[in-house]
Amino acid sequence: MSTLLNSTVFRRISKVPPSYYLLAMLLVILFVARPQMLNANVLGVFVRQVVPLGILVLGQLLVMRVKSIDLSGGGVILLINYCISSGIFSGASLGFYIALALTTGLVIGLFNGVMVAKRRVSAVIVTLALSIVLVGFVQYLSSGKPPGDVPKLFADLFNTRFAGLPSPVIFWIAVTALVSLLLSQTVFGRFVAAVGESMPAAHFSGVPVERTVILAHTLAGLMAAIAALVQTASIAVGSVRVGLDLPILSVAATILGGVVFGRGEGGVWGPFFGVLCFAFLFVAMTTFGVGDAGKLVAQGLIILLAAIFYGLRAGK
Repeated sequence: MSTLLNSTVFRRISKVPPSYYLLAMLLVILFVARPQMLNANVLGVFVRQVVPLGILVLGQLLVMRVKSIDLSGGGVILLINYCISSGIFSGASLGFYIALALTTGLVIGLFNGVMVAKRRVSAVIVTLALSIVLVGFVQYLSSGKPPGDVPKLFADLFNTRFAGLPSPVIFWIAVTALVSLLLSQTVFGRFVAAVGESMPAAHFSGVPVERTVILAHTLAGLMAAIAALVQTASIAVGSVRVGLDLPILSVAATILGGVVFGRGEGGVWGPFFGVLCFAFLFVAMTTFGVGDAGKLVAQGLIILLAAIFYGLRAGK
């Protein structure tokens, strides 16, 4: 076993995020079993549904790269969804809703960052607790009932296509490319890499560790707000449970894409394809008539196998 783990072939394979292998396997399964499902229009519908998850993953990979985590995304999405669909700001413009959502995400992300970086509070505890508070607050305001209708303009934007591609998918690709440039071409990206590799070494090298962690969490809050806008646009009626499973799935897709918690390594496109894996997994399992319970089991097994994969790589 040790010989296999130390082999050149395994070392090369282990450098590629599992999301690439899994996506290739899912495409082969669909091509052999249900080739009609590989129609661009059909796939576009399924991929469009995971865009909120894909954007939330961009924030998750930022905080995981600096050895933190953010589980508050579900609460952020729910709060923004309620503000838009409840009628509190009836008649407001699209610009107002966008500004409200982005401000909400930035404030919550900044709070998370300050608590984690300056107050040394556990990222899991503070972000999870904040999410629970936000969920409880929204459920109190809505009495547990769907709050109302989402403005029609949101649905119109969500259903728009450019060059045959759904506009949310194009937007997701563009945001992913921007985050990739942020991490690869800016000083902040170099700071993130340094903090992720070793916080003490980064500190003694002059890297502003606290500021980097705070900014990563703030950007994660911003990404959660953007994901909330897309998620809200994807539904016709407000919901008090929308998006609550997305934070856990964002962690799963990020890990599947090669960003491992506590190691500060990984890129942007691996998690991007990790999200696509969940989209194609949903397509495959729906095609074969697998219910929600089976999909949850499959998602859990994928996460477990990815963890085993990285464990083997670390211990080789």
